[in-house]
Amino acid sequence: MTDSKYFTTTKKGEIFELKAELNSDKKEKKKEAVKKVIASMTVGKDVSALFPDVVNCMQTDNLELKKLVYLYLMNYAKSQPDMAIMAVNTFVKDCEDPNPLIRALAVRTMGCIRVDKITEYLCEPLRKCLKDEDPYVRKTAAVCVAKLHDINAQLVEDQGFLDTLKDLISDSNPMVVANAVAALSEIAESHPNSNLLDLNPQTINKLLTALNECTEWGQIFILDCLANYTPRDDRESQSICERVTPRLSHANSAVVLSAVKVLMKFMEMLPKDLDYYGTLLKKLAPPLVTLLSAEPELQYVALRNINLIVQRRPEILKHEMKVFFVKYNDPIYVKLEKLDIMIRLASQANIAQVLAELKEYATEVDVDFVRKAVRAIGRCAIKVEQSAERCVSTLLDLIQTKVNYVVQEAIVVIKDIFRKYPNKYESVIATLCENLDSLDEPEARAAMIWIVGEYAERIDNADELLESFLEGFHDESTQVQLQLLTAIVKLFLKKPTETQELVQQVLSLATQDSDNPDLRDRGYIYWRLLSTDPVAAKEVVLAEKPLISEETDLIEPTLLEELICHIGTLASVYHKPPSAFVEGSRGVQHKRLPGSTGSGESVESPDTGSAAGVSEAPPAVIPSQGDLLGDLLNLDLTPTTTGPPPPPASSGMQLGAMDLLGGGLDSLMGDESEPPPIPLRTDTPQSPQLPHQSPSPPDYSPTEVGPRDHAGLVKLGGDLGGGPAIGTGFGAPPATMPASFNVPVSGGLDDLFDLGGGVGMAMGAFNPPKTVWLPAMKAKGLEISGTFVRRAGVIQMEMTLTNKAMSVMTDFAIQFNRNSFGLAPAGPLQVLSPLSPNQSIEAVLPLSTVGPVMKMEPLNNLQVAVKNNIDVFYFSCQYPISMLFAEDGKMDRQVFLATWKDIPNDNESQFQIKDCHLNSDAASNKLQGSNIFTIAKRTVEGQDMLYQSMKLTNGIWVLAELRVQAGNPNYTISLKCRAPEVSQCVFQNYETVLKN
Repeated sequence: MTDSKYFTTTKKGEIFELKAELNSDKKEKKKEAVKKVIASMTVGKDVSALFPDVVNCMQTDNLELKKLVYLYLMNYAKSQPDMAIMAVNTFVKDCEDPNPLIRALAVRTMGCIRVDKITEYLCEPLRKCLKDEDPYVRKTAAVCVAKLHDINAQLVEDQGFLDTLKDLISDSNPMVVANAVAALSEIAESHPNSNLLDLNPQTINKLLTALNECTEWGQIFILDCLANYTPRDDRESQSICERVTPRLSHANSAVVLSAVKVLMKFMEMLPKDLDYYGTLLKKLAPPLVTLLSAEPELQYVALRNINLIVQRRPEILKHEMKVFFVKYNDPIYVKLEKLDIMIRLASQANIAQVLAELKEYATEVDVDFVRKAVRAIGRCAIKVEQSAERCVSTLLDLIQTKVNYVVQEAIVVIKDIFRKYPNKYESVIATLCENLDSLDEPEARAAMIWIVGEYAERIDNADELLESFLEGFHDESTQVQLQLLTAIVKLFLKKPTETQELVQQVLSLATQDSDNPDLRDRGYIYWRLLSTDPVAAKEVVLAEKPLISEETDLIEPTLLEELICHIGTLASVYHKPPSAFVEGSRGVQHKRLPGSTGSGESVESPDTGSAAGVSEAPPAVIPSQGDLLGDLLNLDLTPTTTGPPPPPASSGMQLGAMDLLGGGLDSLMGDESEPPPIPLRTDTPQSPQLPHQSPSPPDYSPTEVGPRDHAGLVKLGGDLGGGPAIGTGFGAPPATMPASFNVPVSGGLDDLFDLGGGVGMAMGAFNPPKTVWLPAMKAKGLEISGTFVRRAGVIQMEMTLTNKAMSVMTDFAIQFNRNSFGLAPAGPLQVLSPLSPNQSIEAVLPLSTVGPVMKMEPLNNLQVAVKNNIDVFYFSCQYPISMLFAEDGKMDRQVFLATWKDIPNDNESQFQIKDCHLNSDAASNKLQGSNIFTIAKRTVEGQDMLYQSMKLTNGIWVLAELRVQAGNPNYTISLKCRAPEVSQCVFQNYETVLKN
């Protein structure tokens, strides 16, 4: 008879009977009684009253009975801690039992009893089991350490169990190694800053050796641990990949995904021209394809992971398109995921095949799937330009089916196709207008309204069409209302005489009868624009729109990097970082892919810390290139339209209301050379265009003005607050320069140190001449030359853009790669007019120092991507480090002396500056113009010694001693800094400033 009989009893007075049976002399009866107790406990009955009787049954040689008693003990120890102490002696005794299974069972149960009173009694038995001769006991004890650490971390550290765990990584038994790794990883997760898993090539070698002989879960633990290691160079990376690759053929899908995660991470360090790199790409495809033959739930997990892999490396699966074709019996969640991956893999080579499939899917019965298939056709048109015509033709065929939801989805995607390919497919508008009455979904209605407004001049009855939507304005969703408002304003600007009443009606509905703040904001903005300056309104509302990007739903690159490091976990299924869904006090580490290096170049492991020695309250020292991968190919180069960015952070400097979209810093400095913003009158004249206008709208301060459909609204910049003066503050430059720009210039040192021989006023800062950064032959005719300057605490990139091609260049945007000091554009690149052939244009780009940081080689190297309507171009340039010297870099004399002594002598670098013919005062004046401040000067045996300080924008101080001997053209400079890698750049800057 099976054990199910224990669950069927409903007798009363059962506890008393069980008590009697538990105290029986017959072993068989006792065992039956314990089984009944466990059954009652399992179904939720309270059998805690039997605790002492069950504990008495622990004294037995029967392994099955002992397991049952331990199970009971684990369940009730927390509610009966005083009674649980009675079991301690038995645990200790069992940990010395000749049978290894009993020893392991005792130590496992000890770890599961989460009672503080008991933990201290368990240390000695656990220590013995960690060094037990039997590997089964050792592997069980290793996991027990992690459980004990969760209950009492301090106790585990004091007892030295962590060191014992580390020793187990060198154990001869692979399962012990795997469990030790699992336990250390678990403990390290709750202490992200501890260096528990000190991974080095020797440890990695031991783990790789154990990998071949582990159980599948042991392999997963080891592979996850390997994924946290950063190899020293590409050779080591290749060696690890070669030893991990056999795991790709494992039967367990979790092992396969863990192996894929390790390989995806280490591939980042392999040069792409390496033969092995191509071989590895080919080996990664079959296991991923094999995962898709599993049951649907596993398929879904595999597809979510493949979605990430394809976004990072589409070349892995580019020849496997057919495996992602949908089967008739696939569940909907698998179908939708496959569809998404098909679009990501679509290319010119396979687009015909993909479109044929998608057209087939669009005739299916599953509504959600059909909608997604129709959208997919639109995405194909946007992604593969050569297929656009065929896609539009397919969409028109689908519209002819007159199936309501198909028609609506087709209109939504055709709107996007119009945005991607303007003036190419507008002939289909007539067909779209025929289906106007069948639209009942907000997104489809909004798309149709956008099309009518955007192409109003081509649609004879555009005003009638929009008026038909206006009749039920208050019943429409916000999305449709906003789109209708914009479309009617566009129509008015294109056909002003015919549509005055219509625009008046929609403005009244939006501003007076609506509770939606977004709608009211937009209504008031349009009203004020139309009533004060219709020309400006036309420039804003009918501005040329940027082309939409190919893939709008790609995961942001830094998040994608993190998710690749979490392949095979929940994060890769949710497509969210662990920090987004893991709650509790445990720190969640943000993981990144390593940077690619050449052979022999070392990459710091994140564990090794910073290279620079730092004092107790150190400035932020530049992280190593091993921490981050700057990938210019993944940069988003679309111009920002979400309002003015934060001002560049520079020590002690506030940029106030810099008009980043207008004349940049020049407008603040009163430079009128740039054209002023669109003039908006501050009075409120009656508009001749709106004869039926109701009284001027009330003063209204919009709560929020977000990015709008009509690109260009943000050009108005500034404050949109109300007040009787309609339009005031729309991008107008501030009347006065902020006080913080008036940086006082030091006036010598006599008054400070009373040393005589003081230093005079600083000369102007040295700004290097422009050099060619991007030659025309490398950029399809675009030549960029430029330099860096620092004015009043603001770093600027001054560029000359020259068009040496035959076509007009527009839509300029700029992006920087991560760099040593976090330089980033503080606003979009302002090229306000198209760049015609053989024309040059000057552009000034303010920079901030709050961007992402990555150590570059050399330190002052800056990698830049510039986009225009032709292509994206990449170049690198070097900025003088003096651009980063802050205006408050003058150190107090006593602080200077103390800091010089405090910085270790190992951090001191000495250089020679040759052929320099300035005396010490002239040199000091010249350097002060570049924010290198002289603290003191003394003369020893005819040699002038200048003590100088400078402060970088990231808070690093550099101290200098400059020795100038009269009549000797060679200077000696000693530099001291807590980040000594900066010294070489500082020396080069001294040399450049003093010799120019």
